[in-house]
Amino acid sequence: MNQAFTIPASAVVTYSPSDLRSFFAYGFEWIDNFHFLREPSAFLGDKAADYKEVAAARFKEMNWAGDGEIILLWLPPFVFPLELKVPPEGIVVWHVKQEEDGVSYLLSPIPLPFQEFEGSTQPERQE
Repeated sequence: MNQAFTIPASAVVTYSPSDLRSFFAYGFEWIDNFHFLREPSAFLGDKAADYKEVAAARFKEMNWAGDGEIILLWLPPFVFPLELKVPPEGIVVWHVKQEEDGVSYLLSPIPLPFQEFEGSTQPERQE
């Protein structure tokens, strides 16, 4: 299939695993369409395990039971208000869906400006 320009896979995750410690954390019921979620190794190769380890620790701080697969969710820039000046490549959010109750846990590099998350309390961010 011929495709137009896309950023290289190596440009999807541009931060270190330790940066995940300062991401904004959210819970959401329910994300049930997994057709557009991607395995982190598709972008990080062998380094994905290091990222998943930090993401898992953050999700466990949010009471994640440790089940489910940690994957990536892409949010295109047009879903965000213009004043946020989200870059053209959008935002990649780390996601896991807990098998026990279907709750999704999310880690985002920016605050998510969606009504569902208004007033949500953030765990103390680790620097």
